[in-house]
Parts: sequence; structure tokens; C-alpha cells
Amino acid sequence: MFRRSVVTDGTAAGQGPDAENGKEVGIKKKSKVPGVMITQFIETLPEGKSHPDFTRKPIALTIQEGKFAFFKAIVTGDPQPTVTWSRNNGDVSDTSRYQTKYDPNSNEHTFEMPNVKPDQADTYKCFATNEFGQAMVTVVLNVIEVGFKKNKVQQQPAEAVGGNFKTVLKRKSKIRPKSEQPERKDGEIDPKFWELLLSADKKDYERICSEFGVTDFRWMLKKLNEMKKEREEEQAAFVKNLSNLKPIEVNPDGIASFEIDMDLIDPSSSIFIYKDGVMVPYTKELGDKMKHSLKQVGRKYIFSVRDLMPDDAGLYQLDVEDVNMFSTDFKIPMVDFLVKIQEVKAIEREDAVFECVLSNPFSKILWFGKNLPLEQGDKYDIQVSEDKLIHRLVVKDCMVVDKGIYSACAGIKSCNAWLIVEADKDAPKGKKSARKTTRAGGSGMDLQKVAQEQQAKLEKEREERKEQIKVAKEAAAAAPPPESPPATAGAKTKAPKPEPSQPVPVPVPVPVPVQVQVPVPQPEADAGERLDQPLADAGGEPGITCGLSDIYALRGNPAELSVKMNMDRDGSWFKDGEQLNSGAGLNIKKDGTSHKLTIQSCRDDDSGVYRFVSGDQNTQGKVTVGDVPEFDPDDLHKFSKPVIIRVGQNAAFKMPFPPQESLVVSWFRDGTEIKDGGGVKIVREPNHSRLLLRDCLRTDAGEIKIQLKNPFGSVEAISQLIVLDRPGPPEGPVETVETTSSIIEIKWNPPKDDGGSAVTNYIIERQQAGQNLWTKLGDVSADKTSFRDRNVTHGKKYNYRIYAENPEGLSDTLETTDSIMAGIMILSGPPGAPEVVSATKSCIKLTWSPPEDDRGVPIIGYQLEKRKKDTNQWIALNAVNEPIKDVNYAVKDITEGAEYEFRVSAINESGSGDPSPPSQMVCAKNPNMRPCFKDPEDFIVVRAGNSARIKICYEAEPPPQITWLKDDEPISPWFHIINTDGMSQLVIPSSKRSDSAIYTIKAKNSVGEASFDIEVRVTDEPKTPGPVELEQTVQGKVVISWAPSPDEELDDRLYYMVSQHDSNTRVWKTVADRLFTKTYTAINILPGIEYHFRVYAKNDMGLSDPSQSPTWGVNNNRVPISSNGVNSTNVSFERPPSILVPLKVHTPPKGYQLYMTCAIRGCPTPTVSWYLNDVCINLDNNYYITNSFGVCSMFILRVRQQDSGNYKVVAVNSLGKAECSTNLIVKD
Repeated sequence: MFRRSVVTDGTAAGQGPDAENGKEVGIKKKSKVPGVMITQFIETLPEGKSHPDFTRKPIALTIQEGKFAFFKAIVTGDPQPTVTWSRNNGDVSDTSRYQTKYDPNSNEHTFEMPNVKPDQADTYKCFATNEFGQAMVTVVLNVIEVGFKKNKVQQQPAEAVGGNFKTVLKRKSKIRPKSEQPERKDGEIDPKFWELLLSADKKDYERICSEFGVTDFRWMLKKLNEMKKEREEEQAAFVKNLSNLKPIEVNPDGIASFEIDMDLIDPSSSIFIYKDGVMVPYTKELGDKMKHSLKQVGRKYIFSVRDLMPDDAGLYQLDVEDVNMFSTDFKIPMVDFLVKIQEVKAIEREDAVFECVLSNPFSKILWFGKNLPLEQGDKYDIQVSEDKLIHRLVVKDCMVVDKGIYSACAGIKSCNAWLIVEADKDAPKGKKSARKTTRAGGSGMDLQKVAQEQQAKLEKEREERKEQIKVAKEAAAAAPPPESPPATAGAKTKAPKPEPSQPVPVPVPVPVPVQVQVPVPQPEADAGERLDQPLADAGGEPGITCGLSDIYALRGNPAELSVKMNMDRDGSWFKDGEQLNSGAGLNIKKDGTSHKLTIQSCRDDDSGVYRFVSGDQNTQGKVTVGDVPEFDPDDLHKFSKPVIIRVGQNAAFKMPFPPQESLVVSWFRDGTEIKDGGGVKIVREPNHSRLLLRDCLRTDAGEIKIQLKNPFGSVEAISQLIVLDRPGPPEGPVETVETTSSIIEIKWNPPKDDGGSAVTNYIIERQQAGQNLWTKLGDVSADKTSFRDRNVTHGKKYNYRIYAENPEGLSDTLETTDSIMAGIMILSGPPGAPEVVSATKSCIKLTWSPPEDDRGVPIIGYQLEKRKKDTNQWIALNAVNEPIKDVNYAVKDITEGAEYEFRVSAINESGSGDPSPPSQMVCAKNPNMRPCFKDPEDFIVVRAGNSARIKICYEAEPPPQITWLKDDEPISPWFHIINTDGMSQLVIPSSKRSDSAIYTIKAKNSVGEASFDIEVRVTDEPKTPGPVELEQTVQGKVVISWAPSPDEELDDRLYYMVSQHDSNTRVWKTVADRLFTKTYTAINILPGIEYHFRVYAKNDMGLSDPSQSPTWGVNNNRVPISSNGVNSTNVSFERPPSILVPLKVHTPPKGYQLYMTCAIRGCPTPTVSWYLNDVCINLDNNYYITNSFGVCSMFILRVRQQDSGNYKVVAVNSLGKAECSTNLIVKD
């Protein structure tokens, strides 16, 4: 949807799309980019055209004076829009201050302002215009002047727009920089107090009032409501809504930030950040590079401070224009880590502990796990020591997902460490492992000792401060008064009675950026004295140098109130407005300038407000009489009984007490205060308190103490928590008391932790060394920590492990560190020196004789050692637990050419005995031998044109000299000879027929020589034989002759092959092969059938093309046969072949027998041929074929996969032929 409006500041008359109507129509349209205003000049855009729009608009900028400022914009539209810039209160035509640029590659329009000045701070506009419309966007530039202060008056604009001059108001905040803060009068409240209250939650009011010394809360709330109403009216002029004010705090990444949600009425309104009244320069786009940054996400504004330092502390304020929106105080305590947290490695379902020690007491530090804040709960237990120096984080029931980096943050200091969680290897597969009672981690040092040393150091510093204050007061009291002293606190003034609507002025401490939470110590004084009263001059008007303060007195004990003045004057004592005199348990005494009031035995009616008056000077203090808390003796006796539970159960403690006011109840475990949360539940009722510890572990056992504390003192009740568990492992190491050939006696120490109940007995198990089986030997009572094993074998070694047992179960084991041998060690005597059987470059074979004296212990094997020449180290070739069973061994871990000597020692149950004398030094090399050739080939055929490679392997030592000959002549230099260890190669590149010859290799060394001949035949496929001729000289036979092949003279291994086929079969079959003559006689030539013959030349490379014979027909070249004139009439029984019983389909499994038959008749008896896939198999030895009186059979002993196919039987005689076929399928 869009709306139409009349453009009043458009083009001149007579121009524009509606010039004929005397006005221009402007259609306001909405852009996808927020803040962009589009005006379309015509109602309907032409096809393919568009009005201007921004895809990237300029971003508001706050920058320091003198820096380089720029805006960037990207526009779209067709045709290409023209981009112009302007500002509200000034001109941008000065090219020395304003520069416009365009980058055609990125399509960015840039507006630059080098060395920006404060007078260039303004609202700028960017216009994109073409003939169909205009797009406009505004952007604000804020310039921070160097040295700009919060109360500095903003300059008025140099030019006015439309005659309406605007002024910029001064800052109205009362916060000033420290250098400009006026000296406050006595009782005046710091303006910072009200700024903090205006932005604080109600729960923080009491803390802020206590910090600034304000005690009249009713007056404070009344005035605060008035100020809030006034502030909200000011804020309403700039923001619609203000919410979610989050004070500044340090994040896990070490960055301090505060947040605020606000809806600005004008998005271009200026936002200022101040710290202690001084403007802070910040950036919106370079948040990760500058120290201060302001980030906007929707309606949320986040201000961040990086690289924190102590001087970053102070009051931070966010203003929109000249109105304050939010104030927050950033305090950085001066604290550091004396002991940092350390890396913890925990097993799954075990507790992990991180602990640290601080340099100053700190009530609470921040803990983070994987950048997330951690709180007290079921998963995490956060503990703080009583002196607030030791802090602990306990990660309960660790799982693998808990692995990561954990950190502790105190102020701006932090430390971090890894938590590594390892899987429990002892857990049963498929089941969740049980919760462990142990804890992993800790600092590894005595933190309590470190904390005590730091506490002593802090106490020493406090004492030194006390001494300095005391010396300063004594010096001030002894100093002579000035001639014209200014009005001081010691001057005589009359305190006016405060009106009901006004607060009582209270001294306000001056805040400092870095706040150290260390109380200022005061010198010791009697009860009732005040050290914060102003000092009076000794020679001036009368004044009180030490006044009264509130005290708490125990019922029945004396109490004393004391006042000191600067001169000797009388005074009066009052209680609750009534004057007091000595007597009735009161004693009033004056000693010079000292006035004392003593209550001899305090009673309840002695409580009240006591006042001392001397002239116009007065001081007062409150006396409260009471008793120290106490327990009922029966309840105390009942509480003192220990609570006994098992691991995993809950422990509950309850202690009644009389109801009292101002009673603080605390619970402690082993001196450390227990906080509510996690597995701890503390319930506080008016007349009792309960403590519940859930899922207790063994480490939770200890002293449980409840403390009741009021202003008069404290009382404690102590109980014990006993958590029963299985005991810890016995203490080691296991000691060997006695070892003989039949007895091994061991002893150990009781476990440190008996699991809360006494150990009943110990269980002992044994394992023979080298085996995996553990056998239970028995158990002994708890009072006996030794065991005698009588079932041992002399010379064998054993391992032992001991369990401690109590009513809760078995402990973990204590195992012996080394195996224990039964009896003394008896080693075998030395074997005979090793002898070398043979030696080669890769193997040395040795043999030796057994030792003459085995010393009564059977030998189970041998250990062989070697030593290289010129070294002193003997290296074992086998381990003692892997003995050599035989008295011979082949050593293969040697280096060729190196010299070695060997020795051997016998191994029995006691170990390896004395070594033998060393063998003779032997060299790892082959023995001298005459050259001999290994399996050479004596004939090689190579196709002409290919490379010929003759490879001959040999053995010889030392390496021989190799020589190659061709027909007993030196070989051509074009041939290549390649000699390697044990092999020689002759390579003939691009071989020719002329390279055919007898090649001889000769190998000669110092031992002898050898030679070998290799015939190399370089040939090619033969050429076709000459024409073929046929001639019949005998009935049924034909003589085939042919001309020789042209290659017969070049190749003495050439021969011929003859194939034939007839008109009946039409299948070529070889009838003669390896014919070295040029004739062949074909037999069984039948009349009435045409025959064809082919002649091939054949050599080592293969067949030539065939030479075809003429057709041999029915009457061709026949010899006439004479009948000798005899005429006879014969009865003819001739008939063509026919199939009586055809073949059947067979499907035998692979490897089975097959029997295939058919029946044929014919006269004359037909010739039967078997075919597999049209290939004759009559001559194939894999098939057994018979023909018995017309029953034709074919037998296969074991059917193969390649036997599958189409089988055909063809029967032929002179009258015709018959055939039948079938399929054979072989199954897998």
C-alpha cells in the first residue's frame, strides 16, 4: 500500500510528469531498508525501470575531533541514480573539508571528511535521484571535542534554518569531574547518591544508603519519588519506553558492560556516555578494537569496556541529548590470586575440586564453566572459608559432558583451568557406573597455611594503620591552635533540633574509583568511647574529645561509660532524659578531664540511652543489657551424639534453642561454614534450626557444629557425622618378611581410612608370575597384618594382593610392586661358547652345547647376546621370558659387512645364568664361492622392433667381473649392460633380425669363472606361403603342395600348418601341423563333397596369413576306374544318416560326472563328430567319446564351468548327414 501527496518543493513549473496540470505527483513508498524515504514521480513505472533505493545506508558515527570521518552508501535504480549529499546546518561545497567519491567496482558512494572539526557535527542527508523518483536517508555525525567536559556548554549552530534558531541546553546533571567538584558542606549528600538511586532496584536501596551514610529512609524515599517524577518528565521528551536496566558487571570474557532497553522518539538523537562527569569517546562499528563501544541490537543498547584497569572504576552515565537515562557505579576491588586454580583430571562419576586463595577477603567471587556463570545447586557446590580468603568450586558427579575450561573471577582478576573427565574403565559394559566417593583436583598445596600467612599479613597492616592514626591524633592534640582558626567540628556550636521533614545530617564518606573493602582500624578504647568525634583545641573553647558510643552489656556484669573533654569542666549524666546520681548500683566519678559512669551489676532496667552534658557540649550512647545465647542441657546432650549413616544416605541434624532477637545461626563442618544450596538444606525457625546433607560421601564425615551468635556473644554445640563406607586399600608397600624354597611371608600396614567402621579381616590372593589367574589363599583377622604362604615352588615368582574388609564391603587392592621368588636365586652355569655353523650377509647360524652344571634346577631355554666389533655393549637377541628352546639359532638382525661375536646364557626358573665365553668374531658376509648362474633361460624370442632384455641371476663371492659376448665377439656399444648385486642385464633397444645370435655371459672372480650361452631369436610374423596345388593319385587321397614362404631362408625354425573344411561341415579344422616339407597328403576324401584347403607359415611369433587352395569337387582330377566289362545288378541298402534317439538337456552341478548319449543309424556307417559351441571336440582329451553300433556316447569325468554350452552331434555319410543338439548348464 502507498499514499499520494503533492510535492511542493519539486521541479519548476512546466516540468515533471504532470506538467500539464501545473503540479507534480509524488507517491510515497516504503523501502526494505529502515529509515529510507522514497518518492516516486509517476504512477506507473515503465517495464524494466525502477526508482532509486538504498541497499546499504550510511551509519551514524561518533568520532573524536581530528580523526577521519566518512559515510558509505550503495544505491540501486534504473536508470543509474545520481547521488548527492547535504547537511541541515551548513554547506558541503568546500572540497577541502568534504569530498565525494564513487567506486564503480563495489558500487559504493563515499562522503569523506578528513580532519573532522566540532562544527561539522550535524545531521547529514544523502539523496539518490533519477527521472522516476528519489530516495533520501539521514545520518548523524557526533564529534567529540578534545578535553570536552560534561558540564561544558554546547555551541549554538552558526546558521539558522527558516529563521528558527535552536539552542542546545547545558547539562543539568549534578555530577562533575573530580577536578571541578566543589567542597561539600558538612552533612551535604553527594549528588552521586541520587543518580545511583534513580537507576537502582529497590532491593539495592539499603546498600546504597549504607554506603553514603544515609539513615533516614522515610525522608530518602519521599525525596526520591519527587526526583523520579521530575526525571521521567525529562526522559519522556526523548524516549517512548525505558526498561531492563542492568548495572555494569564483568563478563566471563573480561569485558565490563551494562545494558538498557529504550525506544527513541527520534532515532537520530545523540547518545553520550560519561564517566565521573567526563565524556567517554566510543565507537559503534569497531567494538572489538576500541576500549569503549556502544552496540545497538533492536531496542537494546549495550555499552562495553575492554582491557579493564583499576582506573576504569567510577560512575558511568548514559544520556540522550541532555537528559540522563541510566547511571551505574563500577567498583573494582583491589584483590589478586595468591593461589590460582589448577587443571583437574577426574574419572567419570567422581567429584572435581577447583580452589584458590585471594590476597584480600572477598565474600563472593564469580565462577564460570565453559563461559557460563555457575550458581550453587545440585550440580555445583561453591564454598567460602570463614576468613573469606579460600574459595572452592566442587563439580559434583562429573560426566564427560562436563569437560571444558572453568574460570574464577574476582574483580578484574581471573584465572582458569581445564577439567578433563576420563571414562571409567572399571565400569561394567552397558551399565552406568556407580557414584564414586572420591574427589579429584585441588591446588596440591596447604591452602589453610597460605590463608593464615595472608591473614597475619593483613592484621599486621591494620595494626600499622592503627598506630598511624594514634600518632596523628596525638600530634593534633599537641599542636598549638592557629591565630584565626576556621570553624571546626570542635568549635562551640549549638545543634539545632531537626525538623520532622528534614533528615539528620550524617557524615558522608567521599567515594573513590578503586574501593578496597578493608575496614579502617581504630585504636583501642574503653567501652563506651567514640573515636570518630572531632578533636577540640586544647587552648580553645570547651569540647568533647572522646564521646559515647553504643555498647552491649552482659546481665549481672559491670559496665562503664567514659567521656573525655579538652579541659577540666563539670558535667551531668542522664538516662532516657532523667538525670542520674551516684548510688543504687551507679557510680559517677570525675578525674580531671575524664568523666566515668559505672553500672556495678547490669539489669534489664539499665538498658536505655545515656547522655553526658557539659555546658553546650553533649554526647550520648545506647546501653543494651542481655545474655549470651544458650542451649538446653538435654538438647545439647542429644545433639552431641554422633549421626551414623552409609554412603549415599541423607544426614539430618536438629538443634532447638530459645527464641531471641538479633540471633544469627550458622552451621559449620570441620571449621568451614556450610551454605544453603546444592546437597545442603538449612532450615531456620524461631525456636530451632535443621541441617540436611543429601547423598553423603565419605568426605562429608567430620565435626558438625552449630553456632548461635548475638551482640552479647556466641555459643556452640558440636556433633559428629560418621559416614560408613568400604575401607580404603591397605597401606603399602608390601614387605617380604621371609622367603625360602617352601615359604613366603609378607606383611603390610592397615588402611588409613577404615570407612567409618573397624576392619574385620584381610583377604589375600596370589598370582604366579607370567600367568593371569588370581587364586584366593585365605584371610587373616584385622589385628594381624602378615601372611605366610606355604604352598610355593622353589625358584618360581609370585605376585600378591590384599583386600581390607569391613561390614560395608571390600576395599580396593594393595598389590606387590615386584614379583617375589620362593627361595634363593639359583642360576645355571655357563653353556659352551657358540660356534658358527654358517655366515652370510643376512644370516649367521650358531650352535652351542648345554652347560655342564645346571646346579640342580632344570633349564627351560637360552638367551643369546651379540656384540659388534669395537663396541662394549652386549645386546640381547631375545627376552628372558621368551627363551630359545634349542641349542642352535639363526641370527638375522645383523648388518652386512659388520663383525660380531656372540655369547649365550642358560635360563631356569630363577632367571638367566652366567654367560658363556664369547664366540669367535665372525663377519656378516657371504663365503667365497665360484660364480654360478641361477635358473637361466637359454632361448629368448623377441619381436623385431621391440627391446630385448636378457636377465641373468648369479651367485658369487667376492662379486665377479661380468662380460657379455655376441657370437664370441664383443657386443655393440649401442647395447646396454646393467649390473646389480646378484644380477646382470643386457638390453638391446629396438632389436632387428640381425641381432639374432648366441649371446654369452661370463662371470669371473678370484675363486673361478663361469659362462652361459643364451640364444636370442629376433623375428616377426612369417609371410604367406606361395600358391597351393591339389592332385589325386589314389582313390580317397589328395596330395597338397605349395610354394615356400619368403621367410623360410631367414628363419630356420619356420614350419607349415594345413587346415581343411568340406561342404558338409563347413568348419575349418587343422589336419597337419609342424610340417617342414612343402607337401601333404589328405586322406578320407569322399566323392560328392567339395573340399577346401589352407596352408599357413608358422614360427615362434605366430601364424602367417593363409594361402588358399582351389576347390576340390566331385569330378575334379579323378582317376577313371575300369569295370572290365562286367554288368551286374545289385540290391542297395544305402540310406542317409538319421537320429533314432536325440540328445537330452543336462544340468549337473560343478565337479560331478556327466554321461550324454544318442542313437544314429545310416548306411554306409556314418562318421560321427561332436561339437561344443560349433567347435569340434573329437580330439579334446577332456571328453571321452565312443560309437558302439550307432550308440554314440560322450563322458566328462568332472564337469567344469567352461563345459557349459551347446553340444551338437553330426553324422555324415556319402548319402547325406543328420544332426541333433542339446544344452548343458553347469550349476555352481
